[in-house]
Amino acid sequence: MHTKVLVFGLVLLMQACVPLSAQTLAPEPPDSPGILQRLAEKAREAKAKVQDYGATAVGFFGAYYEDHIQPVSDSYAKWASNVRSSMWEKIQTSIDGYMPFRATNATDLN
Repeated sequence: MHTKVLVFGLVLLMQACVPLSAQTLAPEPPDSPGILQRLAEKAREAKAKVQDYGATAVGFFGAYYEDHIQPVSDSYAKWASNVRSSMWEKIQTSIDGYMPFRATNATDLN
């Protein structure tokens, strides 16, 4: 007897659930973008933002270099160039002083 009641209860339960399952939401239409496409789009947007920030930062640092660093470094570069030139002149005069009898043409060598 219990089995008849159990089967009857299951049939009633199935008849009650069928209309409920028909009321569930329909799946998304197939032309909607998938998760990978949405992630790719988000990645493109993030990349564009980073590039915009990078361009702004490069402009800022370039202007800062021209205003603050370049004037100071130019004076040091000129100083280093002058030191090199004077050292080279001293070396040349020293070499000329140690070789007073340099031959100027082929006849002086004999």
